[in-house]
Amino acid sequence: MELKVKRFQELTADELYRILRLRIAVFVVEQECPYMEADGLDQNAVHVWLEDEDGIKAYLRVLDRGAESEHCAIGRVIAAERRHGLGSRIVKEGVRVARECFGADAVYLEAQTYAESFYEKQGFRRISDEFMLDGIAHIKMLWTESEGETGYWVARKEGTDK
Repeated sequence: MELKVKRFQELTADELYRILRLRIAVFVVEQECPYMEADGLDQNAVHVWLEDEDGIKAYLRVLDRGAESEHCAIGRVIAAERRHGLGSRIVKEGVRVARECFGADAVYLEAQTYAESFYEKQGFRRISDEFMLDGIAHIKMLWTESEGETGYWVARKEGTDK
């Protein structure tokens, strides 16, 4: 499994196509949620994904402060093969990229409510009431340097970090 980290301008046409195809397959088709997937934020994002010879297995994008929140943010988090540890790994890589590329000491995300416990295991904590976004229940969550490290080690101790 190879980790790829690229700014929008560094993406090949094929990489961009495969990223958008996966995002649309999951967020629009699988979740039956018609919305504008091409939201104008990709051009300023850092795109992070794991792939093997069969294609992209996990993906997210990292946004600098001010794009979606006062904090750096991760979004469009996908693990194409669920329950294999890919989600945990891509989130961990996303936080690392936010720290390295943008100097983040906090990382924001808007999670689908059902995934709250998954993100808590990655060191995120809930910071909002539930709200609807494109017809799906979401919550706002935040990872901070001190809490995130604790969350990572708790997940390792519980054996949930793969």
